[in-house]
Amino acid sequence: MPPKILGSLLTASALLCYTIAAAQTRSSPRPPAVKAIKAGRLIDGRGGAPLANAVILIEGERIVAVGSDVPVPAGAEVIDLSRATVLPGLIDCHTHITTSPGQADEMGRRSFVDAAILAPVYARATLEAGFTTIRDLGAPSFVDVSLRNAINRGDIPGPRILAATMPVSATGGHGDVNGYSPFFDLRQLSGVADGVDEIRKKIRYEVKYGADVIKVMATAGAMSEEESVEAALYTQAELDAAVDEARIWGRRVAAHAHGAEGIKRAVRAGVASIEHGTFLDEEGARLMAEKGTYLVKDSYEDRWFMERAPGWGYPKIIVDKLGKIVAGHEAAFKLARKHGVKIAFGTDAGMLPHGENAKQFRDFLAWGMSPMDAILTATRNAADLLGWGDRIGAVAPGLFADIIAVPGDPLTDPALLERVSFVMKGGVIVKRDGGALKP
Repeated sequence: MPPKILGSLLTASALLCYTIAAAQTRSSPRPPAVKAIKAGRLIDGRGGAPLANAVILIEGERIVAVGSDVPVPAGAEVIDLSRATVLPGLIDCHTHITTSPGQADEMGRRSFVDAAILAPVYARATLEAGFTTIRDLGAPSFVDVSLRNAINRGDIPGPRILAATMPVSATGGHGDVNGYSPFFDLRQLSGVADGVDEIRKKIRYEVKYGADVIKVMATAGAMSEEESVEAALYTQAELDAAVDEARIWGRRVAAHAHGAEGIKRAVRAGVASIEHGTFLDEEGARLMAEKGTYLVKDSYEDRWFMERAPGWGYPKIIVDKLGKIVAGHEAAFKLARKHGVKIAFGTDAGMLPHGENAKQFRDFLAWGMSPMDAILTATRNAADLLGWGDRIGAVAPGLFADIIAVPGDPLTDPALLERVSFVMKGGVIVKRDGGALKP
């Protein structure tokens, strides 16, 4: 066939396909512009009294109206949750979405590529558990940034992510690679930085490549082989510089801090949150309350992990340090509450299997917190800590339609928060009636 005739036929075929597709688009019914959720009971996430028979109207990804007297517009898609309690999507302020609990020797056998491959699985499990936003506080080689971007583009399902990238750590501290021969060559991007100038440069580097929040290792930790679990590893000047540099770039700082002195140095520097806070003392608690510093009090995962660590081959020093941390959690939590320290929800998921985040509520309740106050740690308080109170953390007009439901009343049966039956993120249903929907 002559080229000109072939070209004409191809052009005509393309035009025909376009015309048919356009006609189908015009004739196909468009999805309703408005969704209406009928909630049997609504917990708004801000501490208001539960509202019976509420209607939540959603346009696109945002909530536009909430109330018991809100009419359902004609043509709206109605989502019947009249036999459930509806809440805002939960927020976990301390995760490691690129890791999972496992054998002690995995670090030497896996790379950031393995983390990148598995992270979408963990992200989906987290979302389907009802956690629609997370703050991820430590990941290798900017994997958390790439995961966040893929979720934001809609490539894969997952929660909203504020990424910290590599934690800023002193040489030999929690965040460095300890316990190996000095001749062991581990080639990876690192958050290790010593001294004011190095710390400032490291923070600039992390912000340049996508960090939403900065994490600093103010003290030693359990899952590393430095001798102490609580020693203060950065000076006051170094922590002051970290917070100042982060502030220049519009970033908040989360400080990993177990020991009392490291906690106080970090609070004086102006960090937004103390992570763990295991050996908090009276002076530190008063200082946190005065400064408005949040305590992100994970605990459940340490006990869960410690029970398994010996069988997974972890060194005795790590198991011993975990035991010391587990023994300190309850007193620190109660001391913080005594002094009015603000508490935000965090789990250290990655030490705990992703998707089991809500089990952290068990400790809060066992240590005297009411079910409503426990929920508020993962809604209002968490959103405030993240600086996203105008976007998430409540079922209210103008906020993202991040909404979950449980089949009963979590104020009388808080364990229901571990059995979320409905999840919506940004107006899109991702789980319903206990079954996950295809993305």
